[in-house]
Formats: sequence, C-alpha cells, structure tokens
Amino acid sequence: MANFEKRELKNGQTVHRVRVRLKGHPVEIATFYRLTDAKKWAASIESSIREGRHFKTAEAKRHTLSETIDRYRKSILPHKSPSMERDQWTQLEWWKQHLGDRSLADVTSTIIAEHKDKLSQEKGERRKKRSPATVNRYLSALSHVFTIAVKEWGWIEENPLRKVGKRKEPRGRVRFLSDDERVTLLAACQESEEPYLYPIVVLALSTGARKGEILNLEWSDIDLQRKVAILHETKNDERRALPLAERSLEVVRELNKTRRIDTRYLFPSVDGKKPVEIRQPWEEAVKKAKLKNFRFHDLRHSAASYLAMNGASLAEIAEVLGHKTLQMVQRYTHLTEQHTHSVVSRMNKKIFGG
Repeated sequence: MANFEKRELKNGQTVHRVRVRLKGHPVEIATFYRLTDAKKWAASIESSIREGRHFKTAEAKRHTLSETIDRYRKSILPHKSPSMERDQWTQLEWWKQHLGDRSLADVTSTIIAEHKDKLSQEKGERRKKRSPATVNRYLSALSHVFTIAVKEWGWIEENPLRKVGKRKEPRGRVRFLSDDERVTLLAACQESEEPYLYPIVVLALSTGARKGEILNLEWSDIDLQRKVAILHETKNDERRALPLAERSLEVVRELNKTRRIDTRYLFPSVDGKKPVEIRQPWEEAVKKAKLKNFRFHDLRHSAASYLAMNGASLAEIAEVLGHKTLQMVQRYTHLTEQHTHSVVSRMNKKIFGG
C-alpha cells in the first residue's frame, strides 16, 4: 500500500511524500513536487516488488563499481590468459578511477557513453590518443564485469553497456611479405646473433601464430608424432592446435635435438626461467632486410595472406588463426577472389557443359 502525505516547505512550496509498505519488505520513502510523479513512483515500486525485480535494484544501490571490479579481478581475471589478464587489469583500473565511487545503479548507459568520449580524447601510455579499437576493448572489459554481476552475482538487473555503441574501427591493416621480402628477411634472421630468431619467424610464417603464443611454447605442448603444437593460452582463451608441416616441422625437430634440459621452453632465455626476448634482434633483422612498415604481427598477416592466395576459404583461415568469427578475416577477401572464381567456373562447366 502507498500512503501520500502533503507538506508545505518553509519557502512556501508544496511537496508530496509517499511511503510504500508491502508485507515482508522494508518501507520505501520518496518526496516529489508533483502528486502525479509521486503516484507513478509508488506504482513502479509496488510493481517491481511484486515481480521480484526490486531486490536487484536494491542490490545495485548497495554495491559500488569499485567493489564489483575488485571482486571480478579476484574471481574472474585469474582464469584468463596472462596477457588478457594484464590488459584488462589496466582497463578496469581506468573505470575504477573514474566511476568507482558510484553505485551500480548510478552507472548508467549515459554516464558510460560520456566516459567513452573521454577515453577517445585522452592520451594513452604512448602519449597518443586511444584508437577506436582500444576504446572498444575498454568497453568490452567493463561490459563483461556487468555481465558477471547480472548473471552470476545478481547485483544488477541489466548490463548498461548493451545500450552503448562501440567506436567504428577502420578496416584491418594488411601488410604481408612479398616473395623477395620473405627470402631476404629469413636470410637476415639466419644471420642474427640470436639463434632462436630464425625458428621463431619460421613458425610465425608457417602457422600464423601470435608472437606471445610462439614464445610461450613448452616442450610438453609439442607432439612430433601427430605433428602439432598445442596452444593452451590464446587471446580468446580457447585451446588451439598448430599444425607443424614442412619447414616448421623440420625446425622443431632440429630444436629438439639440441634442447636444453634446464628449461621447459622451446625458446628459453639465458637462465631458462622465461622465454627469450627477441625485440632487438628482430628490429635489427628487419632493418638489415630493408623492410619498410613491417611489424612482427605482420608475419601473422603474411601467413593468412599466403593461405588465401593458395585457395584457403575465409572459414579455413579463421580456423587456422583461431578467430571465432569471419569478421577478423574479411580483410583477406580480395585475396581469395581468384580461388572463388575458379570454384564457380568449375561448377558452371559441370552444370552447363563446355
């Protein structure tokens, strides 16, 4: 039941105080200048209590975003890959500093959208404005916090980021090695003072694996009989098998002949306690090969491009690279056109003759 009380303030204004009492629930009190607003609020509260929605609203007021992020960091983040855990810890820290003192009920889609704009204008760690892709990663990190708070903890009824649009990202960059560039780069890697550089680059080119995935390979991940390397920690937290074929298989077999017994890594540092650091020898090899605008991650693009040019479908490329959807491999569409054309041509000859 809702009770309404009319009061006159010292300044002469009239207000309406409303109390909502329902058995088994605490009294809810609010004050409004207009009686119509008071009645609407009372009806909304009574409805939400009867339908079981009011508890979640109360919970959302009871917990701050800072408290929610802390719980997420403690119970969810440790189960993600080390690189993702590190990145999202930083991203969530930004949200905690800017909105941490607000209750979950007060972190609305409007407030988040305003801070999305702030993210875009601020300079990041490299003293440059954050790219649309980076801003979207910050939004995704916060969104998963709210998803867990909704589905697992019952602290809030709805994820406010469902109503927040993401930044439009530019089409993915495609820079891959020409045949001449590939020969020159591999030669420079073979001449490097870092003996692991060449086999690392060969694996990157032949499998499309990321730099971190390759460097963190352990001998227990290698199955020479099945000719695969198992990636346990990937960017999307899913286990993936890397086929080892031809030169990449030869390289791993050669490493196995001289493997160190004091480390679990394929490519260990001097003390064997962590993977080798290849930033400097890589940069020297790129400079020696006279490559322009080429990064280590472009070896992954090169592998995908070679797959496309040799007849692999977008679905097959996505499977090799470990992408869950085709969106990330759409950038290679133009490279598959020749193969697609030949497939359609064969089909037409089959059904129409000629």
